[in-house]
Amino acid sequence: MSGHQRELTFRFLAEPTDVNYGGKVHGGVVMKWIDQVGYAAAVGWSGKYSVTVAVGGIRFVSPVRISDVVTVSSKLVHTGTSSMRFAIDVVARDPMDDGGERLCTHCVIVFVAMDGVDGKPTPVPAWIPETEEDRHLAEYATKVMALSRDIEQTVERYRSSVR
Repeated sequence: MSGHQRELTFRFLAEPTDVNYGGKVHGGVVMKWIDQVGYAAAVGWSGKYSVTVAVGGIRFVSPVRISDVVTVSSKLVHTGTSSMRFAIDVVARDPMDDGGERLCTHCVIVFVAMDGVDGKPTPVPAWIPETEEDRHLAEYATKVMALSRDIEQTVERYRSSVR
């Protein structure tokens, strides 16, 4: 669809202020980068102010080290009426080493577009998978978010039982 941005990539430099006591970038900093890229991607697709409603399947598989060049990539993989799901990859590389990029984090993030008047959800342009990879990514995102909902429900049942 012309005018609707499906993919977006940001690059960050892991700075001394981003690291924890172990010398690795805080998970919270990585999550902030994910949210920033997701927000820009959601606005780029919908053309509307958008809010984060969920993050599913986030895993920190490799640390981000100080001075790494970090690439955070988003790809729209599903739309609902007002929601958009993006697959996010976070990769890092040492700019002084030829070791190549390493996957650090992956997740699915969900945004909902909001209208500018009432702050209520508003429709987004539909995205329809066209390739086998697109269909696979859409199915993957749906499964990840279903698992995340199951976890939330389990936690809520537990919390209700101990109150």
